[in-house]
Amino acid sequence: MEASTNFSAAVSPAERQAFIIKSFTDNYADLIALDPGAWRGKFRKMSETPFAFYRGSAALFYADIAQDQDPFLNEKTSRVWIQGDLHAENFGTYMNGKGILIFDVNDFDEAYVAPFNWDVKRFCASLALIGYQKALSDAEIREIVGHGARSYAQQIARFAGGADKNFALKLENTKGPLLQVLYNARQLTRVGLLDAETEIIDGDRQFKNNKMISPVDEVMRKKVEAALLEYYNTIPNRKKRSQLTYEIKDVALRRGLGIGSAGLKIYSVLLEGDTQALENDLIISMKVAQPSAASKYVQDEEAKNYFTNEGHRTAVSQRALQANADPFLGYTTLDGNSMFVTEISPYTADLEWDEINDLDDILAVVESLGRCIAKIHCCSDDDSDQSLIEYSIEDAINEVLDGREAEYIEYMTKFGEQYAAKVREDHRLFVDAFRNHEFPGL
Repeated sequence: MEASTNFSAAVSPAERQAFIIKSFTDNYADLIALDPGAWRGKFRKMSETPFAFYRGSAALFYADIAQDQDPFLNEKTSRVWIQGDLHAENFGTYMNGKGILIFDVNDFDEAYVAPFNWDVKRFCASLALIGYQKALSDAEIREIVGHGARSYAQQIARFAGGADKNFALKLENTKGPLLQVLYNARQLTRVGLLDAETEIIDGDRQFKNNKMISPVDEVMRKKVEAALLEYYNTIPNRKKRSQLTYEIKDVALRRGLGIGSAGLKIYSVLLEGDTQALENDLIISMKVAQPSAASKYVQDEEAKNYFTNEGHRTAVSQRALQANADPFLGYTTLDGNSMFVTEISPYTADLEWDEINDLDDILAVVESLGRCIAKIHCCSDDDSDQSLIEYSIEDAINEVLDGREAEYIEYMTKFGEQYAAKVREDHRLFVDAFRNHEFPGL
């Protein structure tokens, strides 16, 4: 089956370049104006490789695929909780609410209610880009992308057939590169994180003052304290800790880092933890929540009206997508901004593709990633309070895939291959536009 996509429409390079520039100015003009230096840094990172460009251009991706004639979408499969930026590097470890190290999808800032295939398509195109970056053959790239789509479809079928939704990739059931990521996470410690971020002065911890972290004045500290009181009420009752846990020790301002957080203000808050022992201190993050890149292209008034603000959207979406979610997950407002709140986990290790080069190893990893994507679409936290989607997602998706697995794999493989080729050309156009100062404000 041919992938039917509007990005394949015949346009000149100049027209496509203008469309790329517009996708950024339409979505991020205000943020660029607030901190053009941070965005220049982001664009330089995106200029390094087509994959880096792809990571930072989710808005362009959704502008391209929003009009797809996708044969696997219907009323139900077009309304699924999606992660929203599901490329092959948005996977890693976390310590779940039950104290178990899990390898899974991470980074839910872009999560929303949208077509299930938007996640799978973004994933498949990212696999094709990684394969090309590793100089794999076209046949090998097609095998990798098809394997990812197959793994996803098969895990959906397992869930629809009654398989245990508590499935998770853990130390006990992983091997190869994923097991190594879990081993890396297991060697991390809370004390190690605290020593990197804080120092002990006069018998207690406070944040360091350096180019990454800076102290806040007393006025801002009081605003953050008020925001934390509001935040506390957004934590489900079963996840709330003792009041001592939330006692504030220090507050600091951190600049947004990485491709996805350019220029965003992030407040780090040092909390007492469960006891007064210094090794039990906790760090939570209060980050300005931005609209999901996918939301602009979803015509769903019920979803649009469901969320009180973007912080609420992010917290509700993550609980809908992640079993045993972070017990510190919540939201609040600060200076009129919607804020997303979560713990800075000391047990975070990300999947790195640099050393995964053997085809068999790549296929094994991709199979696990496909299963993870199916899991987030079908499994939610016990305290998920969402009421937007009350039907069985696994049944809805399985109904459109049942008996059509080969067709689905072919469709997703062609999409991944075609869109990755488009991204490689878009990357060249993006770099030329950036270096020739064609992005307004930069």
